Amino acid sequence: MKKGKPQVLMITTRGSGRWIIPKGWPMPGRTPAEAALIEAWEEAGVQGKGYDQCLGVFSYHKLFTRTDGAPCLALVYPIKVKALAQNFPEKGQRKRKWMGLDKAATKVDEPELAQILRQFNPKLLPKPIRAKR
Repeated sequence: MKKGKPQVLMITTRGSGRWIIPKGWPMPGRTPAEAALIEAWEEAGVQGKGYDQCLGVFSYHKLFTRTDGAPCLALVYPIKVKALAQNFPEKGQRKRKWMGLDKAATKVDEPELAQILRQFNPKLLPKPIRAKR
């Protein structure tokens, strides 16, 4: 929160450097919310608590190489960030920056994600969960 308004932690992609939210793949034995919390740690050094409530789904094209990719769907799970670690697995591979929701929505390429960001209201969230590492 900044001046009473929610903020979102944005990170850059490793390839093109465009702004995105932390995201990853399903993890065996983990709920989607737990996987989101683990990915946020690995990609951005996020320390906090996740929520089991999915905020929405967006589609994107995942590039594996410059010429090879696949269509993907991502489920968005919120995390209440308590701290950002200085050292984390993908440090030096990405930039990270706090942004207001409207600004973050203008930085992403995916229209569905932009809509999810604009509509996010932290007052509607249930009790957070903690993922085991």
